[in-house]
Amino acid sequence: MVTWTGLTASAACAAALLSPPPLEWGTAPLTVDALPRITYVAHRGGAREVPENSMAGLAAAYARGTAQVLDVDTRVLRDGLLVVHHDPTLHRTTDHSGEVRTLDARDWRTVRLRPAPSLPGRWRPERPPTVAEVLDRFGGRIVLMLEVKDPRGLGPLAALIRSRGLTRSVLVNTNDPELARRADRLGLLTQLWRSARQLRGDRPERWRSYVDVLDVDHRARDADLRRAVRSGIPRVWAHTVVTPAQRDRVLALGCDGVITDAPGRLARVAQRGARPWRA
Repeated sequence: MVTWTGLTASAACAAALLSPPPLEWGTAPLTVDALPRITYVAHRGGAREVPENSMAGLAAAYARGTAQVLDVDTRVLRDGLLVVHHDPTLHRTTDHSGEVRTLDARDWRTVRLRPAPSLPGRWRPERPPTVAEVLDRFGGRIVLMLEVKDPRGLGPLAALIRSRGLTRSVLVNTNDPELARRADRLGLLTQLWRSARQLRGDRPERWRSYVDVLDVDHRARDADLRRAVRSGIPRVWAHTVVTPAQRDRVLALGCDGVITDAPGRLARVAQRGARPWRA
């Protein structure tokens, strides 16, 4: 694995482009079917280790190989361009303010991400990527999880995924069961996330015909997590895990994936009784 400390963002991107794909994937195009028994997801690229939703951060997470899925958030600009950004507003992570949806493609090129000073290593400000750029850089090389923050983006996102032949390599994530159903009808792989409060009243078995991954809050009650695991949905992953103890609990309850802001840290700390996994 690559140790990623003290590199600039530009060096991170360069290293990822020069590095071969992580060894566990071999040389074949990667699909969700190739994921290991226990899957690690770099949430927003690993937001406690890299600048969230940045191309440099995703490149670093990819080169490290400590996660098998890269997660990003998607939003829609006023001209329909799909971009990578979590919040509806800009001020928390960029040098701009205001709402993302008020910008167009030309405006987006002027936005710069502001890496948090608490992050390890050295990171330079950079333009946040578009969804097409992320798909072109990483599509087929690693599984991607794209969360639909704006329902208007589902149709354009489906077109981007299909045009690149990535329908088996990209999970489309949402909190809305009806949006997940629509994504399934568009021929996409679907991921449905639910909060601890929602899981108290959920009946996950209702979704098993159109949800490929159920994404559960690690803070949910044991009984609710067990019910999710028994739902018949093929994969159940827990978010957003940051400590080994949290990870060990959800895996012990039957979850088979961990969505984490700290994939490098969790990969360095072994699971209790864990054995080396194979894809």
